[in-house]
Parts: sequence; structure tokens; C-alpha cells
Amino acid sequence: MALDYVGLLDDVDVETVRLILVLRDLTPDQWENDTPANGWGVRDQVSHLAFFDDAARTAIEDPDRFREESAALIAGGMDFPDRIARDLRTMSHRDLEEWFIHSRTELLKTLRRTDPKARMPWYGPDMSVASSATARLMETWAHGRDIYDALGVRHAPSPGLRSIAHLGVSTFAFAHQLNGLPVPDPPVRVVLQSPLPDANEWTWGSADAENSVVGPAEDFVLVVTQRRNVADTRLVVTGPVAQTWMGIAQAFAGAPGSGRPSLAAPSTTGETR
Repeated sequence: MALDYVGLLDDVDVETVRLILVLRDLTPDQWENDTPANGWGVRDQVSHLAFFDDAARTAIEDPDRFREESAALIAGGMDFPDRIARDLRTMSHRDLEEWFIHSRTELLKTLRRTDPKARMPWYGPDMSVASSATARLMETWAHGRDIYDALGVRHAPSPGLRSIAHLGVSTFAFAHQLNGLPVPDPPVRVVLQSPLPDANEWTWGSADAENSVVGPAEDFVLVVTQRRNVADTRLVVTGPVAQTWMGIAQAFAGAPGSGRPSLAAPSTTGETR
């Protein structure tokens, strides 16, 4: 998949504007609404995005400072996203909204003037700036989805879905390693139907692979961002390698996620982001 960096940043901007328009109409009570993420309200989703936007900008502009600050966070345990959310719950909803708008605006300015191939540190292996931009798109889509679900608002098909799906495919090995599993040799064919007008079918992997994941692109992205259990999607998963992958798929950094239980079964697991 060839990189269109300008287009990628435009996709981040689209998803950002859509989310801001929803946030601006919220009542104070709605900011406290529970989201599908266990223990997190709408305010926590927004503070999470703002905090890690600032962290990404620091990682690009002052990598030594980022390494020092991230090491301190990780030293306190890999539950640091939950700790950050708790620490920020005293902020007013208006301050949260303004913080997110400012942090995202400044991050996009930084991303637009930075070489997409440049390397930067993160919470785990270093990555390219382009990969960081894709991760911010994915995070905005995923945490935005939690907000939309909490409010009963439709999440319009995103022009960035293909980039997020590509990230989900690219983290195949990462998801296995994160869960202490050997990376399988057999390839997995991924065939996704785009919800976007005039978009072609999106495919990855060998056409003759015995393992495959086929279905709507949005369903695939919901699974790899751990916003849906694969059992609650229209994905057709064929083969043991594909089935294992869809149970552990994770397109975001951090500790291995437990995912979300199927809506058809009682909830017995916590939410991991």
C-alpha cells in the first residue's frame, strides 16, 4: 500500500472535525456518560486523545524528553492509560474540549512539517512519523467510536478506514508477540469491502492462502481496534491461523488487550485500550 502522507493527514483532520462537532453539542451530563470501555466516560476518551497527541508531538520535537517521561509512566505499570484518565477527571468539560482541539491542531502542524520517514520513540519500539500519524488516526477513530456508541450517534464511514485496516494487517506479528505466541508462517488473506462510494475491494496477502478474513472493512477495523468481538461482526474467518489472530488482533501499542466480550454473552472481562 503506497503512502499518501498528505492524504493520511487529511483523513486525520476529517475524523477530528467530525468528533469536535459532536463534542461541541454535549451537555455537561453527557460528558460523564459511560462508554463501552469499562470504567471510562466520554471525558476519559477525550482526555486520552489529548494527552497522547501531546505525547506524540513531544516524541517528534524533543525525543529525549519523551523517553524520560514515557519511562516514568511505564515504571508505574502498564495500566498508565487508566491512571492518566483518573488523574485528569478534575478538568472541566470545556477545558477538555479546548485541550483536545489545541493538542490536535498543534500535532497536525508538527506532522505536516515533518519528514514522514523520520524516526521517533514511542511506548515500545521506535516508529516512523507516518506510522505515528496512522496511529493517531486509528486512535481517533476507535476512541471516537466509543463516544459515538455512548451517545447513540452514527459514526459515518471514515475516509481513513483503509489506512486503519492496513495498520491492523501490519500488526499481525506484533499481536502474536505481544501475547507470547509464535508468529505463524502460513499467510492470511484479508479481503475487505469498503463502505466508501466508488472504492474498490481492499485486499492483502496471497490469493491462494488457506487462512482468510473476509467481510466489511468497518467490521475488521472494529476487531483490530478491539471495539467489537469478532463473533459480533459479519467477518468470515477461515482457518486456525486467522481464527487465532482475530481473537488477539491489536492495532495499538501497550499491554496485550483482552478485547471485548461478545454481546451475546455476559461480560466477564475488563476493557483494555
